Amino acid sequence: MATSEEVARLAGVSRATVSRALNGSARVSDEARARVHAAIAALGYEPDVVAQSLVRQSSRTIAVSLFPEDHEPPLAHLGRTGQYFYLSVVEDIEREAIASGYDLLLPSRPHSKSPESFVRSLQTRRVAGCIVFHATEVQIQALIHSSIPAVFVDKLGQGKHATYVKSDNVGGARQAAEHLLALGHRRIALLTGLTTALVGLERLLGYQQALGQAGIAPDAGLVRQSGWNTNEAYEAARTLLAERSDFTAIVAGSDFMAIGIFRALSEHGLRVPDDVSLIGFDDTELSQYTIPPLTTVRQDRVAIGRGALQRLVAMIEGTEETSALILPTQLVVRKSTGPVSRDAG
Repeated sequence: MATSEEVARLAGVSRATVSRALNGSARVSDEARARVHAAIAALGYEPDVVAQSLVRQSSRTIAVSLFPEDHEPPLAHLGRTGQYFYLSVVEDIEREAIASGYDLLLPSRPHSKSPESFVRSLQTRRVAGCIVFHATEVQIQALIHSSIPAVFVDKLGQGKHATYVKSDNVGGARQAAEHLLALGHRRIALLTGLTTALVGLERLLGYQQALGQAGIAPDAGLVRQSGWNTNEAYEAARTLLAERSDFTAIVAGSDFMAIGIFRALSEHGLRVPDDVSLIGFDDTELSQYTIPPLTTVRQDRVAIGRGALQRLVAMIEGTEETSALILPTQLVVRKSTGPVSRDAG
């Protein structure tokens, strides 16, 4: 097995320079760094990442806090439809991490009873930084005030070592409602995730903005909240249909919520889009295969994943100041939305 001394000899540099090049130090010239990496490739050298992490008091490992805080282990959430979009974002985070020379860690116990122990659990793992999808406000503040670089996805959090990445949820929901308004719909229902969370609240605001600009008074009875999973959306839609029959369109908080709504509408004898137009959010792959194909609002999951990882690496390596990233959405019109029925009163 090759040693760092052999790498240094072949590259014509000192062992300290080899170490600095591997650690991404700015004190190494591009020319010397290139010679070191060429020597590593030629010799098949594999650095001792454990020893490096002990020296740096951190590692080349990034923690991903992906799932909501409950008492189930993380992998128990993998089959839940409410997590599908974020799982696809993690795919792009992983690709970008590999390209940047980092590994991902999914802690089995990412959440703790106190914010201090939450941060301490990450510190004991010597992670270089973390990407957080789910955390309480107290935990977010604890991370912001810690020395661990952190990027929050769909959560607002900024500090010296923290920033966030999100879609323009307000603009996306407004696009969805404006599309339906342009088709002549005036009684538009919204079925979204809990508005106590940022994403649900922002999509409610976008929906309300579109209706307000069209001069339509808000109708609280047409706004329903549920969990993000398909089955929860299905039950919420059934409740809505049992109470109201005067709406002609529904904006769903996600594509998988829309699938549950599809079923509830069908069971109620309503056709999409002849009787009720339906629009989703996310543009997941499955949205193309519903019958009819689902009109939806596309989130750029690749840009979310890459943006989160790139910002985190920039903070870890101190290469630049990082700002928040808010990504635009795009309306994708398919066959689940159409003009309001002439029979609608």
